[in-house]
Amino acid sequence: MITSVEKLAGLVTSGAKIALPVDYAGVSMAMTRPLIARGLRDLHLVCVPTGGIQPDMFIGAGMVKTIETSAMTLGEAGGAPCFGRAVQQGSVKLMDATCPAVHAGFLASQKGAPFAVMRGLIGTDLLANRPDWKIIDNPFSEDKDPIVAIPAIRPDFAIFHAPLADRFGNVWIGRRRELGAMAYASATTLVTVERVVDDNLLSDEKMAAGVLPALYIEAVAEAKFGAKPYGLWGEYAPDTAEIMRYAGEARTPEGFAAYLAASDRKLETVA
Repeated sequence: MITSVEKLAGLVTSGAKIALPVDYAGVSMAMTRPLIARGLRDLHLVCVPTGGIQPDMFIGAGMVKTIETSAMTLGEAGGAPCFGRAVQQGSVKLMDATCPAVHAGFLASQKGAPFAVMRGLIGTDLLANRPDWKIIDNPFSEDKDPIVAIPAIRPDFAIFHAPLADRFGNVWIGRRRELGAMAYASATTLVTVERVVDDNLLSDEKMAAGVLPALYIEAVAEAKFGAKPYGLWGEYAPDTAEIMRYAGEARTPEGFAAYLAASDRKLETVA
């Protein structure tokens, strides 16, 4: 289904578990303000595998109850200010993870398995803070062989941005296979794209391998420059100055509120 960004945002419900991609993989920043405008609450965010401005803004807007991530960063602009403030105040539940553990949870979900197993977590402090990660014995070993079971991650929604979709709902994700993993694991996938084309992307021999078929996509909306201030592969570079500006202004709740208000005025001007 090809629709508008506002209608995509209207499908997301309070209390939902939402998968969001890492900053270089195609963040749908176009969805950020419409989702904030809806006043959603008690979201459970899963960053795949790290988070940046988008989850930080959701936290600053009071929408997030739980966040599962292996890091929160604005890159060269420093830490995520709203996230840091919320963790210090205890207003958000943090499920600390590692990048391989997040991907393992999505892999288990894709395969319809209840969990995936890893060894690298044995001996780390993470296990003390993740009671949902269980140490079990390797059932195929005759000797004692502990491994960690990571439960499948099954989000209600996956939300991301990509360069291209066709009018049939197929989305080109190129080499960003983590976007495919998010879609396979999630109940509903919502995608914004730079442009929608008439030709069937799956019929193009050169592009088909990088296409996420429409059967995994609930709806697509066109949003030019929809990843900014982040960059989008093959399309445009990050707007580092804007990311730095956000990092500076969001250091205080008042500054964050002013940043949101200015963003709203900017959107109204564009409209």
